[in-house]
Amino acid sequence: MSRVYLAGAGPGDPELLTLKTLRVLRSADVVLHDSLVPPEILVEARGELVDVGKRCGRHSKTQDQICALLVRYAQQDGIVLRLKGGDPMMFGRAAEEMLALDAHGISYEILPGITAASAAAASLKRSLTFRQVSRSVHFITGHAAEGGLPPHDFRALTQAGGTLAIYMGGQTFGGFAAHLIEAGLAPKLPALAIENVSRPDERVFAGTLASLPLLLARAEPEGPVLILVGEAMSDYAPVSGFAFAQVS
Repeated sequence: MSRVYLAGAGPGDPELLTLKTLRVLRSADVVLHDSLVPPEILVEARGELVDVGKRCGRHSKTQDQICALLVRYAQQDGIVLRLKGGDPMMFGRAAEEMLALDAHGISYEILPGITAASAAAASLKRSLTFRQVSRSVHFITGHAAEGGLPPHDFRALTQAGGTLAIYMGGQTFGGFAAHLIEAGLAPKLPALAIENVSRPDERVFAGTLASLPLLLARAEPEGPVLILVGEAMSDYAPVSGFAFAQVS
């Protein structure tokens, strides 16, 4: 009987991989992994590696193909690991894969990973919540399944308060920010963008809701970008160890 795991590899730093996921990675017969899982983690695998990554619109496999592969391997004997970047339950399309496994009567276990927003907060030394200014965090996708800007209720987002954590928003943040400002958020609201969070080539860009899109356009980041918007991102506390790029 096979054993199937849907696991998160974390944001990229191999030392942020959980012990449980590392143990399964070393014992799995096959590992279906995303492109964002770094080689320093994949080198721990002992079984067959299958790259099913989707990144920046370049898909080696469609989601339906990934689900079919996962089911096919799961119907064989052995340990099957579906390894995703970050946390599998946070914009990781785990729901589609769970539905495919459920439809074939295949049991599975979820192994959580550290999501990018948590890793960014730790790296930046900026809490996502701060009692005086931010009592909530809102995790939002910045990229629609078919590409472009998702059809969010931007007015509701502006009224929710707290910190906005925008995943996969590097290419769409110009439109995203314009909608938020039009809906009522202050153009001078602090905004940070983090490329390749937790990795050696991490880059941080600091600005405002109005200025950050231009900074990102000039920087042309190629790695995954997380954007944090809100008063909790202001300089209420010092941030050490980073040379921030500032725009007025």
